[in-house]
Amino acid sequence: MTDNKKALVVLSGGQDSTTCLFWAIRRFGKDGVSAIGFDYGQRHLAELSCAEEICKNAGIPFEIVKTPIINELSPNALTRADIPVDEEKPEGAPPNTFVEGRNMLFLTYAAIYAKVRGISELVTGVCETDFSGYPDCRDIFVKSLNVTLNLAMDYNFVIHTPLMWLDKKQTWALADELGVLDIIRYETLTCYNGIKGEGCGHCPSCTLRRRGYEAYMEEKNKCTK
Repeated sequence: MTDNKKALVVLSGGQDSTTCLFWAIRRFGKDGVSAIGFDYGQRHLAELSCAEEICKNAGIPFEIVKTPIINELSPNALTRADIPVDEEKPEGAPPNTFVEGRNMLFLTYAAIYAKVRGISELVTGVCETDFSGYPDCRDIFVKSLNVTLNLAMDYNFVIHTPLMWLDKKQTWALADELGVLDIIRYETLTCYNGIKGEGCGHCPSCTLRRRGYEAYMEEKNKCTK
C-alpha cells in the first residue's frame, strides 16, 4: 500500500476499469480511493449504473460527470443507436466503436477533478496488449499525456495503467488474485450491445472477454488437478 497518497479511478463499469478499481483499493487502501465516471451520451448508460452499484458495495465514493461534447463531436457506434457495431475491425482503420479523443478527455477531466481535491494518482484501465486499434489506449499516449497534464497544471500527477501489458487471460487472473472474479464476471458491463455480465457473446468486446476467461479457467483448472 502507498502511504499518504490518494487515487482517482476512471470507472466505466466495465471489466477493465472495475479490475483497476480493486487494484487501486489494494494499492492505496479503501480510504484513499475514489472513482469518477463520464456520461458522454453513450448508448448504454447502464454501465454507469453498474459502476455506481459496484462502488456502493465496495464503499468507494463515485461521481458521474456529464461530458456531452464528446458525443456531439464524434458520432460512433457507442453513442448512436443507428450505427451498428462492427463485428470485425475494418482493414486499416479503427473500429467504429472508437470514440475520438475519449481517453484523452476523460483523463484530462479526471486530472482537473483530482487536483482540486488534492489527488495525485490517476488510475485507468487502458490496455495496449489486447489492442483494438484505439490509439488512445497506447502506453506512449498515456506517458505523453501524463507529462502534458503535469506541465499544464503544474502538478505531479502519476497515471497508473495496471492492465497496460496484460492480455485478457491475465486480466481475469488479476481479478481472481484480488478476490473479485465473480464481481467482474457478473456485475460489470463490457458488452457493446449493453448486456450486463457475460454479455451478448458475439460483439468484439464480448468475444475478447470470453476467450480470455476461458483461457484463464482452463489454465487454472489444470493447476488445481
